[in-house]
Amino acid sequence: MKHIESVKRIMVLLLGGIGLAMQTAVYAWFWFATYYPILSSKRVSKDGWDFGPGIKYAFWGHVVTLALYFILLLFFSNAYGGLKIGYLKPMDVFLSQIFALFIVNFITYCQYLFVRNWLIDPIPLVAVFLIQLFISFAWAHITNYIYMSIFPPRKLLLINGEYAADDIIAKFNTRKDKYRIIKKMNISEGIEKIYKECLEDYDGVIIWDVPNQYRNGIVKFCYGNNKRIYVMPKITDVLLKGSTQLHLFDSPVFLLRDYSIKVEQRFIKRIMDIVLALVLIVLSSPFMLITAIAVKMYDGGPVLYKQVRCTINRREFKIMKFRSMRVDAEKDGVARLASKNDSRITPVGSFIRKCRLDELPQLFNILKGDMSFIGPRPERPEIIKQYLEDMPEFAFRTRVKAGLAGYAQIYGKYNTTPYDKLKLDLTYIENYSIWLDIKLLLLTAKIMFTPDSTEGIEDDQTTAMKNS
Repeated sequence: MKHIESVKRIMVLLLGGIGLAMQTAVYAWFWFATYYPILSSKRVSKDGWDFGPGIKYAFWGHVVTLALYFILLLFFSNAYGGLKIGYLKPMDVFLSQIFALFIVNFITYCQYLFVRNWLIDPIPLVAVFLIQLFISFAWAHITNYIYMSIFPPRKLLLINGEYAADDIIAKFNTRKDKYRIIKKMNISEGIEKIYKECLEDYDGVIIWDVPNQYRNGIVKFCYGNNKRIYVMPKITDVLLKGSTQLHLFDSPVFLLRDYSIKVEQRFIKRIMDIVLALVLIVLSSPFMLITAIAVKMYDGGPVLYKQVRCTINRREFKIMKFRSMRVDAEKDGVARLASKNDSRITPVGSFIRKCRLDELPQLFNILKGDMSFIGPRPERPEIIKQYLEDMPEFAFRTRVKAGLAGYAQIYGKYNTTPYDKLKLDLTYIENYSIWLDIKLLLLTAKIMFTPDSTEGIEDDQTTAMKNS
C-alpha cells in the first residue's frame, strides 16, 4: 500500500511539473519573440524626448524571468487546487488553472509596465493566456484519464451508527471515479464481526456516526492493520484538531483556547477589511449602479433588502443586499432559506444571485465593522434559534465576526446542513491565520463561478436542517 501511494504521489508531481513546464514554455516563446524586444528597445516619445535605452538581459536574467513566472504559476496553481490531479474533477482542475493563469499573467503584465515605465500592448499576453487555456484544458483531461486508468476507484467498507447512511453514501457516489462503497455494516451487527470484515479486500473503511466507544477501537484496529480510514469528524474532533500542543511535561497536552484569534490577528484582519472594502466599493460601483437600476425597473420595489442577522456574540445587525425576491416574499412572517425552484425569486434576482451581484452592498457592512470579508456567514436570529434547539453547539460559530464569505461557503454549499456547516466554520475558527484568510479570499473568486455552491434547499424545507 505504501509503495502504491509513493508511486501515485510521484506520478502526480511529475504530471503537475509537466503541465507547469508547458505553460511556462508558451510564456517563454512570447517573452523572447515579443516582450523582451520591446523592453530592450530604445524608447522615444512622440515629442522627441529620449528616455534612454531599454533593459538588456544576460543569460541569467532570462533564467530568473522565466523561473519567477514558473514559481508564481506554481504558487497560485497550488493555492487554487490546479495541481490536484485525481483529487478534483478535470473541470475543477481546469477552472482552478484559469484563475491561476489569469492572476500570474496579470502580475507579469504589471511587471512589464513597471520596467518599461510606459504602456505596453497587452494583446500578445492575451494570446499567451488563450493558448495556455487550451493546453490546460487538454492537460487536465488527459492527466485525469491517465490517473484513473492506473489507479481505479477505491473499494470501501462503510460502517455507520444510529443514523441512516443514505446522506453520506450519496456524497461518496458523486465521486464514483474515486470511491466505490462495496458493503455497508451497522455497528449493531457486533464489533467482532466488523473487525473481521475490515480485514477483507477493501482499500479503506468509512466510519460514519459511530459512537466513540466503538469508533476509537475501529480506528486503532484499522490503523494497526494498515487500512486506510475515512472518519466523519464530530464537533469535538474539529476542536481538538485546532488545539495547540504543549510540551510542558513528558506527556502531550492539547490546549483549547476560548478564543482562537489573537489580538494582533484581529487588528491585521480589520485593516485588510477596511482597505479591501474601500477598493472594491470603488471598482464595483458601476456594477452596483446597473444592478440597482435593473432591480428598480423590474417591479418598482425597493432596491435594497435589509434583514436582521447575527454576527459575533450573536449581536444583531441589518445586512444589506440587492433585493432578489418579490417584495412580499415573506408575507406570512416565516423565515426561510431559498429553495432550488423558489418562485419568490424574480428573473433579475435569479441573475444577480448567480453572479453574486446581490452581495455587493455588504461591502458597506464590512466597512462599518458588522462583518468581515472572511468568517461564518451570518444567520437570521429565528433560524439560529431553530438550530439551537437540536444543536446547542451551533452557537460556537458566533465566537468570531460574521463574514461575506467563509470556510463553509468555500468547501460547502448554500444547502449544507447546519451540523456540517458548523464543523466547517469551527475548522476556520480553530485553525485561524492571516494566510488562511488570504487563501480563502483567493478561493472565493473561484467559488463565484461554481454553480453547486448556490444550490438551494429542497422545496419542502424552510432551513438547511434535513426534515428527516
